[in-house]
Amino acid sequence: MKEKIIKFINREISWLSFNERVLQEAADPSLPLLERLKFLGIFSSNQDEFFSVRVGTVHRMIDAGVKSSEIIGDSPKKTMKLIHKKVLQLRDRFDEIFAGLEKELEKENIFIINETELNPEQQDFVREYFISKVRPRLVPIMFRELRKFPYLKNRVIYLAVAMYKYHDPQDFNYALIEVPADLLPRYLPLPSKAGTQYIIMLDDVIRFGLTNIFSIFDYDSINAYTIKLTRDAELDIDDDVMKSFSTKISEGLKQREKGDPVRFVYDREMPEDLLHVIIDGLKLKNFENIVPGGRYHNARDFMNFPDIGNSSLLYVKNNPLRHPDLPVNRSILDVIRKKDVMLCYPYHSFDHMIDLLREAAIDPNVTDIKMTFYRVAKNSNVANALINAVKNGKSVTVVIELQARFDEMANIYWTQKLEEAGATIIDGVPGLKVHAKLCEITRMENDVPVTYACIGTGNFNESTAHIYSDHSLLTSNPTIAKEVKHLFDFFEHAYKHISYDHLIVAPHYMRNNIYRLINTEIRNARTGKQAYMHLKMNNLVDRKMIEKLYHASQAGVKIRMVIRGICSLVPGVKGLSENIEVTSIVDKYLEHSRVFIFYNGGDEKYFISSADWMVRNLDRRVEVAVPIYDRSIQEELKQFMEIQFADNSKARIINKELDNKYVKSSRSSKIRRAQDDLYRFFSNKASVKDESNK
Repeated sequence: MKEKIIKFINREISWLSFNERVLQEAADPSLPLLERLKFLGIFSSNQDEFFSVRVGTVHRMIDAGVKSSEIIGDSPKKTMKLIHKKVLQLRDRFDEIFAGLEKELEKENIFIINETELNPEQQDFVREYFISKVRPRLVPIMFRELRKFPYLKNRVIYLAVAMYKYHDPQDFNYALIEVPADLLPRYLPLPSKAGTQYIIMLDDVIRFGLTNIFSIFDYDSINAYTIKLTRDAELDIDDDVMKSFSTKISEGLKQREKGDPVRFVYDREMPEDLLHVIIDGLKLKNFENIVPGGRYHNARDFMNFPDIGNSSLLYVKNNPLRHPDLPVNRSILDVIRKKDVMLCYPYHSFDHMIDLLREAAIDPNVTDIKMTFYRVAKNSNVANALINAVKNGKSVTVVIELQARFDEMANIYWTQKLEEAGATIIDGVPGLKVHAKLCEITRMENDVPVTYACIGTGNFNESTAHIYSDHSLLTSNPTIAKEVKHLFDFFEHAYKHISYDHLIVAPHYMRNNIYRLINTEIRNARTGKQAYMHLKMNNLVDRKMIEKLYHASQAGVKIRMVIRGICSLVPGVKGLSENIEVTSIVDKYLEHSRVFIFYNGGDEKYFISSADWMVRNLDRRVEVAVPIYDRSIQEELKQFMEIQFADNSKARIINKELDNKYVKSSRSSKIRRAQDDLYRFFSNKASVKDESNK
């Protein structure tokens, strides 16, 4: 019987497979020990967001009676079963890795201990810390007699406390304590001898103080068990026309905290009676995503584990490089007036972007600065530079996306600050998210307005620029700068219909323009000419795009891709996709750039883009792909991709089995690790430039 060809991988299971690659990093013995702990934190944070966003979506589909969905690739009910099975597998693997890491920490004389393992000196320290720092922030709720079970906040850890008397089984009580991990460190270093470090978790500090908290009672046994509820994170936006959009978003955020449950995790050691009371109280009977776990939850806090022990337990920090074309004490506008510059974070310093905005803010000939904001840093130097520009008399316009999930509050905050300063705020385009990363600077030169532009793959965010790998083009090329100006005209007057000859803009033009680029490769391959595509993105989900790639493969087009996250395409299937290779790199930096290279009969076309190939990016967002015309930057992008393709340390093979096997190096081949090799690549380029300037 002929085996059925699977053409599409379920997007939710593909996403969980990506997070499994994150978990592989935590298990990798070649990584520094504390970095492995931090990968456990990243994995946990990712799982939380997955349940809040993706599982919430699947739940709504089930509630709406949806039988099948092209969006997720399967029926919602089948998908939920697949999710639950995979999540339990990953939970068991997580517990196994964490247990191993604890043993390795102990070999380094770092001990994570609980409240029962404290020596007398440590007990005194924890008692004082509990009384002075922790107890004032605790408000226990006695819920046994309450008619309504207490409300549980989204993704917050609680201790469910069970109190019993041995001689009187009817004399018992229950309490709920919110662990204030948003206000106090989750990990507390304890007094330790030289060469040895002890850590206790905030949860266990509270457990240590349970008898103090409930001292007015006379219970023989008081024990606490961790629980956590994850809620649907979808925003319900009020359609009241009398309210501002920022007010609607703020109110929607409050509603998000009351979203429907999508996962409940509890300590498997919890007494049955207490567990039943909680599940009944939360109305979670027959709820499929009830997950038994260990003593601790919210392992995402491992991302903030204290940097203790010797330096070998952490990555060696590579200082961001100065771009060789942007020397100290030289006008950046003067440089990009003469040539295009490509920045690649975190290898290049994000300070270049801050310096550009600072220069524009004080340059007497600059008249206007316009930017798009999607995710703004909490303490944003970018926003502060724009505020200073307003104070210096510049006209500043910011297109800010208030619906950037989980960053809404920071965006609302900076919206208010910029408005107070006098900047013009455009809160997006009706019906579309603005995901494009654009900056436009207008400068009067010989009485003529000249436009400078920055078009990137990642946010103007100095915090993420240290850990996200992104590209950003700085240019004064009139053809590109003019079309960036057209885009800001569209943001200000959304009814305007504008066409573009150079930029590829979603939602109106990107899909068809990419189809045309792929069709050119298909035509060339069918006539026996060389044809290839080198593609890098975060997610490949859009089925029409995948079908187009299958057609290209069948025509003989060679396609190599690096996809960090979701990949619904199935590579390497004979007769369908045997000319497609896909790898995924998960390493110390989060791969975030989108790079597209088309052979185009030898006249190669290069693009960087803000857009992944997903339905939402292509059809429901404003996105931009910018062509790279500078030959030296084209060559740099080609080498960038070749370095990514050569990775045999952190690259995994994407296939239908989703088994995340590493790309193997042959005995004769050199060990390649793309992110380390890229730092050396950019460092060497900077050194060569320095030598040539001497």
